[in-house]
This record gives sequence, C-alpha cells and structure tokens, in this order.
Amino acid sequence: MYDLVVTSARGIDELLQEEILRLCPEASIKVKPGQLHFQADLTSAYKICLHSRLANRVLLKLASGTVTEADDLYRITDSIDWQQHFRNHQTFMVDFNGTNKVINNTQFGSLKIKDAIVDQFNADLGKRPSVSKIQPDIRIQGRLWRDELTVYLDLSGRSLHQRHYRQNTGAAPLKEHLATAMLIRSGWTKDYQQCLYDPMCGSGTIVIEAAMMAANIAPGINRDYWGFSGWLQHQPHIWNELRQAALDAQIAQPQCRIVAKDNDPRVLGHARDNAKVAGVNAWIEFEQADAVNSQAPSETAGFIVSNPPFGERLGEITALIPLFKQWGLNLKQHFVGWHMSLLTSNRDLLRQLKLSAKKEYKLMNGKLECVLVNYDLTERNCVIREDRIINSDFANRLQKNLQRLKKWLKQQNTNCYRVYDADLPEFNVAVDIYDDWVVVQEYAAPKDVPESKSKQRLHEVLATLPSVLQCNPENIVLKVREQQKGKEQYQKLAAKQQTITVFENGAEFLVNLKDYLDTGLFLDHRTTRELVQQRSKGKDVLNLFAYTGSVSVHAALGKAASVTTVDMSKTYIDWAKNNFALNKLNGPQYQFVQADCLTWIAEHSAKYDLIFIDPPSFSNSKRMDNTWDVQRDYLQLLANARRCLTAGGEIIFSNNLRKFKLDPEAVKTLDLNIEDWCAKTLPEDYKRNPKIHHCWLLTDAK
Repeated sequence: MYDLVVTSARGIDELLQEEILRLCPEASIKVKPGQLHFQADLTSAYKICLHSRLANRVLLKLASGTVTEADDLYRITDSIDWQQHFRNHQTFMVDFNGTNKVINNTQFGSLKIKDAIVDQFNADLGKRPSVSKIQPDIRIQGRLWRDELTVYLDLSGRSLHQRHYRQNTGAAPLKEHLATAMLIRSGWTKDYQQCLYDPMCGSGTIVIEAAMMAANIAPGINRDYWGFSGWLQHQPHIWNELRQAALDAQIAQPQCRIVAKDNDPRVLGHARDNAKVAGVNAWIEFEQADAVNSQAPSETAGFIVSNPPFGERLGEITALIPLFKQWGLNLKQHFVGWHMSLLTSNRDLLRQLKLSAKKEYKLMNGKLECVLVNYDLTERNCVIREDRIINSDFANRLQKNLQRLKKWLKQQNTNCYRVYDADLPEFNVAVDIYDDWVVVQEYAAPKDVPESKSKQRLHEVLATLPSVLQCNPENIVLKVREQQKGKEQYQKLAAKQQTITVFENGAEFLVNLKDYLDTGLFLDHRTTRELVQQRSKGKDVLNLFAYTGSVSVHAALGKAASVTTVDMSKTYIDWAKNNFALNKLNGPQYQFVQADCLTWIAEHSAKYDLIFIDPPSFSNSKRMDNTWDVQRDYLQLLANARRCLTAGGEIIFSNNLRKFKLDPEAVKTLDLNIEDWCAKTLPEDYKRNPKIHHCWLLTDAK
C-alpha cells in the first residue's frame, strides 16, 4: 500500500472524494482543502490517473520529516534511495509547494531537493541525472506545510486537468476538471439522455467534457505522457490491462443531445477542432448564434450549463449589463422548465438576469474565485416584470440632481455637463453627460472599503444609469480615476481614436471619451471659458498649458485680435488645431506652439493683453528640464507671464490642486492686483465640490 495525495481545485473536494470512492471503494480518505489523503495500492493509483475527471495530480509519498532549518530539506530528500526510483541517465525535475519561516522561497526549496538527489547519485555512481523542465522522465514534488516537508513522486506527470484535446482556446479558457464539476453540480450527469445546451460555449470545454462523460471515455485514455512511465517500480502490465478495460467500456453511440452555440465564429471553429481531436464531434451540434436571441434547442426541457463572459476589465461591464438583461428576458420567454448552471467570478452581473437562484457553489478556476449558480427556470421564476427605475439611494439622488439642474440646463447652451459627483460616499463616482454619451469615473475607494463592496456599488450605478438617464447602455463609458499627479490625467488608456462633437456657448469641440482618462474638455472650466470669450475682443490672447485649446477657441470666437496656443504635447496641439477647424477659425492670427511652456514663457518677449494659465499640479515629464510643482513654482511662472503682459493687461490663473494656497503679498510684489474668481468660475453642476479648481484674475497694477 502506498500513501497517496490527490490534489484538485478548492471547492470540488467533496465531488473528488465521491469520485475516488467510486474508483477505490476501500479507501479511507482524509480531506484537506484542495487535496485528499489516503492509502491505496498501485492499481488504484493507476485507476485515478486514468479515470479521474476532477483531479489535478496524483502524488505518491516517498518521505517526510520536520523542517527547522534549510538543511533539513536536503536531509529528508537524501533519506530516499533514489536508485530504487530512476536511473542516472534519466531526466527529472522538482516542483516545490509551500513556505514557512525557514523556507520562504519555493525556488530555493526545489533547489535543495534537487541538490540532494544529484549528490546522492554522484556519491554512489559518480554520475548524476540531468534536470529537464520539458517532459522529464521523473517528476518530484516537495510540499511544505508549516514545519512538515513531504517528498512525493508525481505519478500524473502533468496536471490531469490538461486533457489531450485542447488545440485552441478562447480569451478565458475554462479548466477541464472545473467543467466536469459544473456538469455534476448542475444535475445533468444523473441522466445523460436529457438535452445539454451551452449558449456561450467558447472553445467547447463544457460540451466536450459532457460528451466524453456520456460516452464513458476515460479522460486519460489518450494521454501520451505519464509521470510513472519512467519510474522503476511502474507495472506496465497492470496499466495496460486497465487501459484496455477502459477502451472496452466506451459507449459507441451515447444517447444524448448536446448543443453548443457561440456568436464568435472564430472561437466556435476552435471548439469544433477541439471536439474532433477528442473524438466526440459527432455527438455535439455546433451553431453560430447569439444567446440573447436563441430559441430552446429542444421541446423537452433540459439543462443549460455555461461559463458566460463576466467582465475581467471594468470597461467590459458596461457592455455586459444590457446583454445579461436581454439574455434574462430571453430565458424567461423561451426556456421555461429548464435547469441552468452558470459559472462566474462576477456574481453581481448575474443579478441582471432577474432570476432567483436555487443554490450556489464556490469554485476556483486557477487563481480566480468563482461561483457556480444553479437556477430552476420555473414558471414563477420566469415571470416578466416591468423594468422599473431601480429604487436605490443612488437612483434617488441622481433623480434629485436632474430635477435640480433642469431649470439651469434650459438656460445653458451646452450638451455636456455633470449630473453626479460622489454625492453619496458609498457611490464614489462622477457621472458626466456628453451629448447622448455618459462617462462614469470611479474614484479609487478608501482602503477600508472591501473591494467586493465597491464592485457591487459600481454595478448598481451602471445598472441604474440607463433607466434614470434614459440612455443607451452601450453609450456608457467607464473609467477609474485615482489620485493623479501633473499630466498623468492625460495619459493614454486605449487607442479607439473615436471622437464625438459637443457644443458649449457657441463653440464646438471634439472629445474622445475612451482613449484618455480626461476627455479633451474640462467641464468645470465652462464658466471660465465663457469669461475668457467675453474679455477677448480686440485683444492679443495667450493660452499657456493649452491642452486641447478649448480656451483658445472661445477667445477666437470672442473676436480676439490674435490667439497663441502653447502646449508641450504634439497630440494636443493637433487636437487644438482640429477644434479651430471645427469652428471654422483660420488665419495667421491663430498661432500654435508645441513647446515646454515653462521654458517658452521664460524666454518669450512678445506682449499679450490677456493670458490664461492653467498649469498641472505636478509634472516630471522627460521633455522638461526640471520637475514642476505648482505650489512651489507658481510665483516664478507668474513673474515670467507678468513680463509678457501689456499695460492694463490681465492674467487668469487657475489650477486644480485642492490644497493650493495663493500668497497675496507675494503676488502683489509682481505689480499685480488680485481678484478671487474661485466662486465666480464654479458652474452650477460643480457647486457640490467647490475645490474642483481655484481661479484668480490678476491685473496690471502699474
């Protein structure tokens, strides 16, 4: 009898135990999270390797001992007579699992075990075996649990979940043993004759595993590499008898109907190819179709088992929420009486189906925590209710904000504004309207707020917006805003290069809602831009740190004699030029300069009647000679700008550093009068957050 450990993913230990007991009825099993310990003979170990659909590895114990110092790894490993297990001309490798206070690095642990093995061979035979990480003849595993090290022979070689048929996969492949667990938990395996349907089959793992189960095909039947193949104590005759018995037990024509659909033809092609390699393609009906519009594939109710997309990135959630809502409606209309099992790592997304769950099981797909949710699609569960506005604190506050802004909006000449700005601490987002698009910015949650709670709140926001704002869910853009420094807010997030045109007080602007954290138009400066336009007639205007030139456009529309636009970024200078072209503004009086604004203004000598300055809070761009800190360096910037100011000229100075403090006495030494514009430039839709920016009008005092 051997001491064996069979490992698997956490969450399917109970199912694995039931499977092992079917294969080895006499086993007395001790269950630990993700692993089963028991004694069995070699025939039983072979059976598990060949037939287990749920195991990862089958490990045979060679030695164990207590580890109180690093050399104990060597000592315990050296206690094994390795010549009883493999020859010095064979290859081997060592895996190591676990750490403690003494061994805090798994690579070090595997190295100590490897050294003990090769040193023993060198001492006894004068020749050592070679290490190979690619299909070694022998695979050793050291497992450290607290102070106890156990050295095992890995009989499986590679993880048993790796079947032979996977040639291609989709973006988020499901592990084969987890697919088996889903099928068992769903209840379908109790009667293979019932229809099985996967509407989002991806690379086909679930339906292929189902077909193999229905045909009684042993999952290891076609595996060409085993960890025991090069083991000196391997009994080929026992293995060959077990393998032949498994072949004889296969069902030539299983009595089941398995249907697989996916809307991606490329991925569906992968599924077909995988099924052919597995030898089960004849028993699976593949079809390209969209789950949200599909009819039931069978008049008799069956089982839906699927691993639908769950949005690994936040931006994907906005697209998935309406998809799941539509799918839920389709299920209620066409799948009454069916049973459904769905795997997801995003439980909140499944709530969009508007279905009551029967039972849930926690599972691990690799390192990803998932939940398998079972539903009975009874007539009661499939009642279609009117999709009313969600009654939540967020929905109520959003509606109140809209009502409060209603009269103000009628007086505004703009189609872009803010409707919510973290009004409620638990819903820590900002919501901006850009024509018929909605931009949601999720502020980073405080450290004391659990990630699961933040995620749930965000889903509630995204689910609420379409009904309250009457917007297309596909027109919701989601971004995550953390505390930014300098022009980090300008960093690129994507490369969609999709722009839309919005308008504001007689001006039109191109905005990009997806590629950058900011959109190209700071909405909190709407009033500031209007004031610039009102003060620009006949004046020479300079816009420093111009970004996309929105202030420059308003100055030009205000009949400025000239407008000079300066920014360090070629991207934003080009964007500013496009904004001018959009407003049909052209001519030599409009100048665009790509330069480091700090160096440029320090060396510049031309004079301007109106200078607008809105610098970043901080910058350490490689294109700058020095770092920039607005609180530290603003006086020198203003001094340089003052030198370029005409007699009676004006500087509008703004920044968004919340803790910024202007030193009035220091500014007056520059011969500038000060008028506080902080409140004056705050638009109605930003009044909840008066520190969104600071602004002063500085005028020539000579």
